[in-house]
Amino acid sequence: MSIEVTRDVFKLAQVFTISRGSRTEARVLTAHVTRDGITGRGECVPYARYDETLDSVEAEIRSLPADVTRAALQDLLSAGAARNAVDCALWDLEAKKAGKRVWDLAGLPEPGPEITAYTLSLDTPEAMLAQARKNAHRPLLKIKLGTPDDMPRLEAVRQGAPEARIIIDANEGWSAPVYADLTPHLLRLGVELVEQPLPAGEDDALIGIDRPIPVCADESCHDRASLPGLKGKYDVVNIKLDKTGGLTEALKLRDAALAEGYDVMVGCMVGSSLAMAPATLVAQGARVVDLDGPLLLAEDRTEPLIFDDKGVHPPVAALWG
Repeated sequence: MSIEVTRDVFKLAQVFTISRGSRTEARVLTAHVTRDGITGRGECVPYARYDETLDSVEAEIRSLPADVTRAALQDLLSAGAARNAVDCALWDLEAKKAGKRVWDLAGLPEPGPEITAYTLSLDTPEAMLAQARKNAHRPLLKIKLGTPDDMPRLEAVRQGAPEARIIIDANEGWSAPVYADLTPHLLRLGVELVEQPLPAGEDDALIGIDRPIPVCADESCHDRASLPGLKGKYDVVNIKLDKTGGLTEALKLRDAALAEGYDVMVGCMVGSSLAMAPATLVAQGARVVDLDGPLLLAEDRTEPLIFDDKGVHPPVAALWG
């Protein structure tokens, strides 16, 4: 029995920019859990916003006993990237040992394809217009905003992709007055959802503000423990496995959020098809699916996820689960 960690780097198809900075590659950690000659894999993307680094997350994974179970893992590590990689690897291992698919083990219906958003990198209005025209055939575009010059960018994208549905992600970059001022323009341009407009520590300002466009909690929602703090502020929760700490908690968060009246968005960090694969199970029937990480890469895993006009398809067993 063993738990190994590898560092993998995937080049991006182009520079990817959000309000916090730019990158040209995705650096991920892959957990390999081996028992009885069978290996399960899971991928995570450490995120500096949550005080994670490749070194710190790798150390967390290596601290685990080799015979750790999924149930014990939930108490040994807190929600975050390290637990995600190992939790998903254990699901993969269990499926391989049982000769079944993960959804069968989890008691879920067989998943199908789901339309996913495609993210346009933050850039000048002229560059975003060109990006929008290039991707105008996609049914759902996600725009990274969160700067003082957001409206020219949004106007440019709408001009370049007049028929596409649009959601936006401010990445905590606005204040409550800015959000209130922008809302009429977002409505005019057909924006369907606003993701994390205010910093997570300042989102009490959303209480009492009119929300004609659904507002989605991203940085403000990690796992089920986050839900009480979202009341009166948000309409949708963005479930990312690197935040929940794996598929186990992600499925529980989805059920709890729906039971409390929230809609669900399923998102991702910029990672490979291995990272997206478990999330396709959580994404079934979600209001918004944002699992476009592999579409942003110049290279991917072998047996990658399939993306076509039906959306992102569930993984083949050779990839995961």
